[in-house]
Amino acid sequence: MSMQDPIADMLTRLRNAGAAGLKKVEMPSSKEKAAIAKVLKSEGYIKDFAVSEDGVKRQLSIELKYANGKSVIEGLERVSKPSCRVHCGSREIPRVRNGLGTVILTTPEGVLSGREAAKANVGGEILCYVW
Repeated sequence: MSMQDPIADMLTRLRNAGAAGLKKVEMPSSKEKAAIAKVLKSEGYIKDFAVSEDGVKRQLSIELKYANGKSVIEGLERVSKPSCRVHCGSREIPRVRNGLGTVILTTPEGVLSGREAAKANVGGEILCYVW
């Protein structure tokens, strides 16, 4: 069975694993998912991630981060969907939760957080909000 929106699936797995208190979550890997995990790690939302390959399938495993027994990721929201893409310029990058959250964009420079995209003066497609 093919997956219609693999990024939404990744976000849902992270959301569910955090709610269940799991230390690690695994999912099918892609370059875009690994790039999103890299941004989540650099912003401090996850401990670590690794991509493993067993010949046929590539797996992305993400180690979740907890503070005082609660997941560091309080919320994840998919913005740009396959049916409705949402783009923004470098000057229109939205702020999430008054700067307490992060927006993740895919830009010509690669997958970046909102702060990195503003610093590089590039816009792009808004993938998701994380807080």
